[in-house]
Amino acid sequence: MRRRSVARAFVFASAVSFVLPGLLAASPAKDQPEYTIHSTVRLVLLDVSVKDRQGRLVPGLSQKDFTVLENGRQQRITAFDNEDLPVTVGIVVDESYSMGPKRSDVLAAAQTFIEESNPHDEIFVLNFKDTVTRGLPKGTLFSDNIEELGSALHRGIPQGKTALNDAIVAGLQQLEMGRRDKKALVVISDGGDNASKHSRGKMLDMVERSIGTIYTIGLYDADDPDRNPGILRELARISGGEAYFPASPAAMIPVCRSIAKQMRARYTIGYIPPLQNGTGSLRHIRVRVSARGQTRLIVRTRSSYRYEEESNQHDK
Repeated sequence: MRRRSVARAFVFASAVSFVLPGLLAASPAKDQPEYTIHSTVRLVLLDVSVKDRQGRLVPGLSQKDFTVLENGRQQRITAFDNEDLPVTVGIVVDESYSMGPKRSDVLAAAQTFIEESNPHDEIFVLNFKDTVTRGLPKGTLFSDNIEELGSALHRGIPQGKTALNDAIVAGLQQLEMGRRDKKALVVISDGGDNASKHSRGKMLDMVERSIGTIYTIGLYDADDPDRNPGILRELARISGGEAYFPASPAAMIPVCRSIAKQMRARYTIGYIPPLQNGTGSLRHIRVRVSARGQTRLIVRTRSSYRYEEESNQHDK
């Protein structure tokens, strides 16, 4: 039985700002105590993937290869890591009635993702239809046990309508409870929503305020009236993830394998944002890569975030 170890430390700075143990020279990982640390330093943390023109991941880049722009102005990179760092990750599975015929392929693909992810990740499962339910046993927020996570995937029964917005909100909220500094959601759905209590606008606002990277997998029939690939693309674009649309349910397994591999090969880049525009303002991000011997590299990271004053965070 393979198990996943517990995270060591969690450092809070702002709504989208977290410090990874070992990223800053002044705070080596071995010196990090096992408790929550509150900091007055605001560090925007970006989860960045780099691919070449053939879609292959590009490893081995250094900090000097990256340029970060916020609202068009270059920022000084103060934290950088290119290691396979563990992640808090949620698998969010659509189990509405329309997904019934695809269920076995969906579960097989999600199981593949679990098995090929970093063994130190902490993972949870959300199943959603009209309502959102946690797949893990009551009182268990995350698991490091492959068999337990597999059981969580199989706990739902396809029926009812689709509450995608509610599922994303619940997933982001649970990510905040995780102890890993890097966070991500893997969402498997047709993109439709006909049952949520949360509006699309409210859900997208939470995506902008979260540091979570969202990977979406759109799975639907060509004549499905509820399909909405647009929202799946938007979730990935805002958060810096990627949207996939496999040609068939069976093609989901290589997609989930690719997502697991990509998570393990992403770069972590941090910078201290300028104090301007006021709290709650939307700030736009662009990351460029220029490396010797590499041309036309494709960079993916979140496109924007909402700046929050730390005092507001403590008041929440």
